[in-house]
Amino acid sequence: MFPHCFLCDFGVGKQKKLNEMITTAIVFDHRGRTKKGAEGPLEVRVTIDRKPYYINTGVRVCERQWQFDKVVRHPQADKLNERLGIMLGRIMAKVNDCLSSGKKIDVAKIRREIWETASEKTLIEWLKNEIAILNVADGTRKHYKTLVKRVQDYGGMSSWQDVTVENIYKWDAWLHSLEGNNGKITQSGVWNYHRYLKCLLNRAVRCGKLASNPYMLLKGEFSRGDSENTEYLTEDEMRKIQEFSPTPGTWMEKVRDLFVFQMFTGLAYSDAQAFDIGKYKCANVRDKITGEITKQWRIIGNRIKTGEPYVNQLLPPAVEVLEKYGMHVPQIVNAVYNRELKTIGKALGITTPLHSHLARHTFATWMLKNGAKFENVSKMLGHSNIRTTQRYAKVLAESVHEDFERVAMTLQQTKQNKNKTKQK
Repeated sequence: MFPHCFLCDFGVGKQKKLNEMITTAIVFDHRGRTKKGAEGPLEVRVTIDRKPYYINTGVRVCERQWQFDKVVRHPQADKLNERLGIMLGRIMAKVNDCLSSGKKIDVAKIRREIWETASEKTLIEWLKNEIAILNVADGTRKHYKTLVKRVQDYGGMSSWQDVTVENIYKWDAWLHSLEGNNGKITQSGVWNYHRYLKCLLNRAVRCGKLASNPYMLLKGEFSRGDSENTEYLTEDEMRKIQEFSPTPGTWMEKVRDLFVFQMFTGLAYSDAQAFDIGKYKCANVRDKITGEITKQWRIIGNRIKTGEPYVNQLLPPAVEVLEKYGMHVPQIVNAVYNRELKTIGKALGITTPLHSHLARHTFATWMLKNGAKFENVSKMLGHSNIRTTQRYAKVLAESVHEDFERVAMTLQQTKQNKNKTKQK
């Protein structure tokens, strides 16, 4: 689709070769620095007399998404191919100008001219264009769009020259002054805005829009917030939800079942909605105590949102939900799901507001309380860093304190029994 070649006869002096071959093609990561499964750069390779020169297109895809000289199996494949076509056309036009005028083909100059034309767009326009072609889930794309609105509403970062450490500090203060649904925006919410902007600015650096990312000078400046107050359901509340019996066939029943499925798998909403039993391996396992053989469904998959690997095994409550729906998961729009969960929570007298991600927090704390190791829970959840899992440290500490209290009561009871024996 994109490779081109043409012959040119400069015909000027002996130092210039006759019939010099010039070819252009788009290639994936010619340096070979991209890790397997990660996104790498697509570059225009201009070969002059067998010597290659490279011009970054600003487009990044996984290697498997670049086949037959075009982007495939990418949610924004058409837009990306259109962008590549435009860039290749501009490069060829400049090469042809050099050929027709007899000038030397200076690829470095062509590269600068191509990106100078592209850099005329404002920061906001560029951010919007990049978000449109990001290889992310629709839900994540919405978060990026909200980020751009926050940057646009702030008004202090409208051009590339405005992207400075000082302005990011000012933007942070402005974000903290905003009113959210329940008062001020949480520290976690502000941190997420910084996280998304940092990712986009990294792309800008790779595309030559910025010399460096200001966030490199701001490491550790913006915290995620208090991670000790992660909300979760108690085992008694988990039991209430399991025993809740909505009218059969209603949305509320499907909502309850989906939440139960999440509580006993730890899968995030997007991963649960994309659940496919065909990707699980079924193993017949003999119970060491009873000797009974049971089916166990296991998988090592990758999260939709982050691409991080996770390990999962379907526990009996999750299998019961699947069997109820023909080994499928109820499909529910996230907004409807969270709205109905709030209704269920109020009906059951659960004070913690129910939402889809609460099931994931509940799974993690429940596993830790039942003896699972931090490292293993981290793998179950598909966390890229065990520090993310350590937000549940307070929960585990509470469980440890409960064990101490149990032992203390036992010791106290033993002491009392000894005293009674002595009195007799």
